[in-house]
Amino acid sequence: MGKYIIAGIKTEYEPKYSLLRERSKEYSADFPDGEAEIKINLSEEFLDNQLKAFPNLTREEHEYMWTGEGFYNEVLLHGGIVLHSSCVEKDGQCYLFSAKSGTGKSTHTHLWLKELPNTRIINDDKPLLTVKNGKVFACGTPFSGKTDENINETVPVRAIIFLYRSKDNKIERIKPSQAVPKFLAQTVNPHLKNYADEMLERADEILTSVPVFSLGCNKEAGTGEFVYEAIEKELNNES
Repeated sequence: MGKYIIAGIKTEYEPKYSLLRERSKEYSADFPDGEAEIKINLSEEFLDNQLKAFPNLTREEHEYMWTGEGFYNEVLLHGGIVLHSSCVEKDGQCYLFSAKSGTGKSTHTHLWLKELPNTRIINDDKPLLTVKNGKVFACGTPFSGKTDENINETVPVRAIIFLYRSKDNKIERIKPSQAVPKFLAQTVNPHLKNYADEMLERADEILTSVPVFSLGCNKEAGTGEFVYEAIEKELNNES
């Protein structure tokens, strides 16, 4: 089995195809046999069935996607939770922009890269969130959608922003209770009760620890700078 450390979690899976193998290289690790906290093993029969159900994807794409799905379910039992979002770091802190596919998450974070210094993408599709000593961190993972933009690092989270399209740029702080349905719509949907319980606990812990915003924005130049300054103004006034 291939050995990897993802978000500090010892993980084992054996890539059969190049897509998963290449994207996992940065996370390769060496640890003693028997110490893996998460093990994922997709059978050929499982891949056969997925290929029949979704023939628009290749076999290696199915392996990559379902290995990621397995990891994000199992990590719920190890204190982590995925948020479908584009995670951009600026000056050592992360800002996560979450929304349904096609809304413009990646477009927005790449405006940050163009308009703001000291920025980089930690994960462009599915960063992992963990909580340590009451502080929330975003972690890169090998599973980052079509773009494969991810870094094997863990960075403190400054804010979570739920994005929607708007003709004009406007941003507002929202309460954790308002953010719960938005968060749950953009994370894993486990079917087993113990996994679901952990999901709800992680979501509550994160949303009560990190400032959350609702953002309506367009794709015009200057939007990244506007949003960053608006968030920082709100948070600096708070402190």
